[in-house]
Amino acid sequence: EGPGVGKHIVFLAGDHEYRSEELLPALARIMAKHYGFSTTVLFTLDEEGFIQPGSSNMKGLDVLENADLLVLGLRFQNFPEDEMQHFVDYLDRAGPIVGLRTSTHAFQIPDGPFRKYAWDYEGGEYFKGFGRQVLGETWAGHYGTNHEQSSNVIPIAVDHPIFSGVESIHAVSGGYFANPMPDSVPLAKGVVLDGMTADSPPAMDKEQVPVVWTRTYQGSEGQSGRVFTSTHGASEDLLHPGYRRMLVNATLWAAGMESEIQSDSPISFVGPFHPVTYSFDGYRRCVRPSDMAGWDSPIMNPDHPVTDE
Repeated sequence: EGPGVGKHIVFLAGDHEYRSEELLPALARIMAKHYGFSTTVLFTLDEEGFIQPGSSNMKGLDVLENADLLVLGLRFQNFPEDEMQHFVDYLDRAGPIVGLRTSTHAFQIPDGPFRKYAWDYEGGEYFKGFGRQVLGETWAGHYGTNHEQSSNVIPIAVDHPIFSGVESIHAVSGGYFANPMPDSVPLAKGVVLDGMTADSPPAMDKEQVPVVWTRTYQGSEGQSGRVFTSTHGASEDLLHPGYRRMLVNATLWAAGMESEIQSDSPISFVGPFHPVTYSFDGYRRCVRPSDMAGWDSPIMNPDHPVTDE
């Protein structure tokens, strides 16, 4: 039940470090249970069908044909061409997108028909690929030290519906530098902190740069699609109620449903949520997508090891 009934959100989890395979199913459950959306989460897998973050082995992207919104947690992907075509078809119809963290450098495609979507593409007609041309920025470097410097996210567009009910935002993922496309609308800047808590002192050598913005992009026939981008987005960031509410609000906004945003709308987790601290290869092993089916299964089961040992 809820305002999202009849609308379908697709989530793509495929980054190597920041645990989108935990964040996105948790957000998908919130949007399904509290708001009524139909939600589908796709993961990158190994050959046995276990979740393997960043493997590029993602199947089922044809589900995008009936998606009303796409939420991304990708990094350096090189999908099979038949799967990538479904993603490109979604862009051609200017479907709305929420892009998190490493999605600014979602694709690393060395050659072939989809080369232009790569984060480092130099062609003038699609300079810096999907990240720059759609989300508004590509990979531009760290702006702070992971695991040593966190950030407070400071709204500069406080009246925007995406910040309705948001009192503060603290992100444990380290800062990214960003200089979004000129047609982007910065909504918040990041204060890099010398520490991992919200009361840590600001880093004196870091200026505030945009960490949240919106923009629109054009489809193949001139259609306009909404985009929300956040350069933060580790699974542990979702534990902070301000960041979680911002993502819920942003999801509604991107879907064209800002009239449904309320300052006290539900943002509680649905089922157990056990995020691990982000790191390369620090993901829970031997987890299948079906292990997170239903409302009550854990995301993810803490009994699953985070190493191969």
